[in-house]
Amino acid sequence: MSEAGLDALTDDTLLGGRVRLRQPRQGLRAGLDAVLLAASIPARAGETVLEGGCGSGAAFLCLLARVPELHVIAVERDAGLAELARRNAALNGAAERVTVLTGDIADPALRRDLPRLHHAFANPPYWPSGTAPPAALRADATHSGPGPSLAGWSEALAAPLRHRGSITLVLPAARLAEGAAALRQADCGEVGLFPLWPRAGQPARRVLLRARRGGRGQDQLAPGMVLHEGEGWTEAAQELLRGEAKLKWD
Repeated sequence: MSEAGLDALTDDTLLGGRVRLRQPRQGLRAGLDAVLLAASIPARAGETVLEGGCGSGAAFLCLLARVPELHVIAVERDAGLAELARRNAALNGAAERVTVLTGDIADPALRRDLPRLHHAFANPPYWPSGTAPPAALRADATHSGPGPSLAGWSEALAAPLRHRGSITLVLPAARLAEGAAALRQADCGEVGLFPLWPRAGQPARRVLLRARRGGRGQDQLAPGMVLHEGEGWTEAAQELLRGEAKLKWD
């Protein structure tokens, strides 16, 4: 995304207006995935979290709306989006608590000076191959292309974590096995699965995966969440979308 592209933006809100977000009019726009990912991070006041591939900053801003006393380090390889994420942090009064680095999360040089982190999370590109959508920004967000694999994403996010720090990914259900294997390869165990059911009785299309750096305990299958009923959202989903609750794994 070029600096000129920063002019083609829309002004939006998330969490019932608690988060203000400027984002590209074209490309992959922030929505449910960002809100659910942010609601799933087990962060506490005073901790430091890492987001890989932050885009315009929607996920980390939603997390800061729930746990304002955090420091966020975000990495984004698109220079225009990285600058937009910085501007969005300032727009939400969080500039002093957010550091946005421009670069590839898989670059060891970029991670060399990171502190030991409490949590890391990402919404990595969905698919490793296939036909990418025509919009460049959307293609970068949905198709991994020349970027890191899921194993690469997991290793990069896990590397700066302290012992038992958490790593959380939102993925298509079809990549569940690959994601779990990638987390284990990065020495992250106690893998937790949180299915996101479109409607009661329907197969999950998205899942949240969480693991602990160096974890050696049992894996966990959470009850998950049904997102829709009737013509709208379930009450549990509405609470998350309004920023009134965090996602309950237990």
